[in-house]
Amino acid sequence: MTTAHATLRASALATYVLSLADDALVAAQRMGEWIAAAPQIEEDVALGNIALDLLGQARSLLTYAGSLADPPLTEDDLAYWRDERDFLNVHLVERPNGDFGVTVARLLVLSTYLRELYARLIHSTDDTLAAIAAKAVKEVDYHRDHATMWVLRLGDGTEESHARMQAALDAEWPYVAELFEGAQIDPSLVEQGVAIDPATLRDAFDRRVADVLNEATLILPDVRPAVTGGRRGVHSEHMGYLLAEMQYLARSHPGASW
Repeated sequence: MTTAHATLRASALATYVLSLADDALVAAQRMGEWIAAAPQIEEDVALGNIALDLLGQARSLLTYAGSLADPPLTEDDLAYWRDERDFLNVHLVERPNGDFGVTVARLLVLSTYLRELYARLIHSTDDTLAAIAAKAVKEVDYHRDHATMWVLRLGDGTEESHARMQAALDAEWPYVAELFEGAQIDPSLVEQGVAIDPATLRDAFDRRVADVLNEATLILPDVRPAVTGGRRGVHSEHMGYLLAEMQYLARSHPGASW
């Protein structure tokens, strides 16, 4: 990790912003893998747009995080020139896509969480975070609606689609708990109204997801949380492969522009 990166991680606000940025960036990378591979042409476009929304959120947050470093870093510095242990995203977003049901289940979880988070961050005492949240909340609201439509369609569809949708939820649910862990957030940021303690979002999240699953004739998974550590830079075996693909071009041609 470079001196600039170490300085960035040392700042409580920068670390918080970076964790939000990394969730969005890695989720965008995974979602983009569906382009030209989705079950319908219309879904290629929809998932591509969702990936672009997440990438836009990541860019805004990375730019802000980079401005807090000394010397300042660009969004490209943070996206392409950090190593795996420097990323602070949760394990949920780095997991392989699996079949379409897995992606839909993950999108429902992530978008529901982000909708609750950004709705609260609109009122952040940090003007930059509040502005980013005001735009992002509208985007993730659409993401949640799109995921809900597919969960209902697959869950309450054929016997096969129901079984695969339930299996997808069961596979992703162990990684839900990490979204609501707030140990990495400096308590002073929450006290000052800058950051949101994610644990306070869990009740609303659970209610919204339960409503969707009930309508989709699916069962809320009862599984033990997975052992994770993404917020501390401890990632799964999948993260290195994802970064190798995402960072390949920039690292192969350092300083290039196009």
